[in-house]
Amino acid sequence: MKAEEVRSVKEEAIASIKSAGTVAELEEIRVSYLGKKGKITSALKELGMLPAEERPVVGALVNEVRQEIEQALASRREELGKSELKAKFEAERVDITLPGRKPNVGRKHLLTQVTDEIIDIFIGLGYRVAEGPEIELDYYNFEALNTPPDHPARSTTDTFYVRKAGDRPASDDALLRTHTSPVQIRVMEAAKPPIYVIVPGRVYRRDAIDPTHSPVFHQVEGLAVDEKITLGDLKGTLEVFAKAMFGEDREVRLRPHFFPFTEPSAEVDVSCFVCNRRGCRVCGNGWIEILGAGMVDPNVLAQVGYDPETVSGFAFGMGVERIAMLKYGISDMRLFFENDMRFLRQF
Repeated sequence: MKAEEVRSVKEEAIASIKSAGTVAELEEIRVSYLGKKGKITSALKELGMLPAEERPVVGALVNEVRQEIEQALASRREELGKSELKAKFEAERVDITLPGRKPNVGRKHLLTQVTDEIIDIFIGLGYRVAEGPEIELDYYNFEALNTPPDHPARSTTDTFYVRKAGDRPASDDALLRTHTSPVQIRVMEAAKPPIYVIVPGRVYRRDAIDPTHSPVFHQVEGLAVDEKITLGDLKGTLEVFAKAMFGEDREVRLRPHFFPFTEPSAEVDVSCFVCNRRGCRVCGNGWIEILGAGMVDPNVLAQVGYDPETVSGFAFGMGVERIAMLKYGISDMRLFFENDMRFLRQF
C-alpha cells in the first residue's frame, strides 16, 4: 500500500468513526481497520513488498495513521458512551410524582394472632412465657401429673407414642405431648414458688379430623403457685381474661369437673357474647365453655418437692382453635390448616 492509499484509508476511517451511531458500530470500525485482518494491519504487513527507499516513509505514515485512528476511536467512544448512558437514564427514569405501588405484605396466621393476644393478656397480669419439648416423656405428660397407669389417655388409642417399652406405658416412654401441662412440671422442678407462667404450644392426640377435632392443635396452659392462692384467685384471673378476650360485659361460671392433676377441677364457661345469656344457636343456654381449670392437686405439688401445706396453686388450659372459633364465629377448625388464602386474608 502506497502513501497516497494510506492517507485515503485514514480519511475513510475518520469519516466512518464520526458517523458511527453506537459503541457497537464503533467496535466494528475498529476491527475493520485495526483488527488482525484490518486495512492498517494489512498495510504494515505489505511494507516488505515496497521498494527499500519507500519503506521508512510509508512505515512511519502507517504508524501515524494508526495512532490517529486510535485517538479518533477513543474520542468517539467517550462521546457515544455518554450519550448512551444519558439515553438509558432517560428510558429508566422513575416519575417520583406517580403514586407508589403498595407491596403485598404478609401477616400472622389467625392462630398466631390469637395466641399472641392470650399471651399479652397474661403478661399484663405478671405471668411469663415458658416452653417445653413437643416430644415428651410419659413421666412428664402423665405420671407426674397424677394420671394413673390405667387412665384411657395413656393408651395407644389416644396418644401417639414414639417408642413403646411394653404393653403398658412406662415412665421413660417417649410420646407426642397430649397437652402443654408437662411444662408446668418442668418449670416447678427448675424453680421455687412464686411461679406464674403461661405455656403456649402445639399438642397431639389421636382424634379423627372433623369440624371440631384435629390430631394436631394448639393449647395455652397457665400455672400459678404461691402462698395462700385460692379458687377465688383462679376465678378472678379467668374473669379478667374473659373480659379482655370477649368483651367487658362477660361473666365467668365454673362447673364441677374432673382432671387428674387438679382438685377441685372445673369446666369454665363465659356468658354468651352473641345473645347476652338469652339463649341462641351459638350457646344454647346462655353460656359457652371455653377452658378447663382447677387447683393444682397436692400430689402434683409433692411430686416436684413442694410442700402442699405451705404453697398452693391453680392451673388452666385452653384450646387456641376453640378461642379463635368462638371469637370470630368460625364453624370448622379445618379452615385453620387448609391454607386457603380467601379465608386467611379475612383476619
